Amino acid sequence: MATTTAALGRRDRNMLEKRERIFAAAAELFQERGFAAVTTQEISERADVAAGTLFRYAATKGELLLMVYNELLRASVEEGRRAAAERGDTADAVYAMVAPIVTDAARAPENATAYQRELLFGPPTEQYRGAGLELIAEIERSIAARLLADHPATGADAARLAAASVFAVTHLAIARNSTGAHAHHDTLDDLRTQIAQLVAGARTGTPAR
Repeated sequence: MATTTAALGRRDRNMLEKRERIFAAAAELFQERGFAAVTTQEISERADVAAGTLFRYAATKGELLLMVYNELLRASVEEGRRAAAERGDTADAVYAMVAPIVTDAARAPENATAYQRELLFGPPTEQYRGAGLELIAEIERSIAARLLADHPATGADAARLAAASVFAVTHLAIARNSTGAHAHHDTLDDLRTQIAQLVAGARTGTPAR
């Protein structure tokens, strides 16, 4: 969240500093106690801003979670992109793109589940939700691009649908941390196998015309 403030006016610097304090306070409290147990009052107190000021930056606790976890998702996406660039096999590369997202989510399952819920069902015009959905779209575009780069005959539509399916199984892999589904199977191993199946299916399917 660190941003150069030298070129900003005083008012803009103050706004940015308050936003960064709110972000830091929310991130710390969510990590310490989990989303459900934290209140917006506690966040405003730790950030040393009035409650009314906090709500100018995020109208609800859910928006605060989106603000925080969008940054974590962005970092996971970048980690996955770097790892994928070193993989020669298509399925391995696609798995490398999404594995950091699942691994990071497992460190705080309650927060990850709440973040998924806010992304899926939050207000359609909420700015932080929009930013999170754009990150997901970016992941899917990267997956589709890798599929097409490695196997041009796949076709753009098949690659797009396969990429959406990869994110769908990634989403369910994250949900397993809180639901306990398939508890006797390793989540990442299952994800790797599912991605291999999806990539193989996309390569052997009839190319879109």
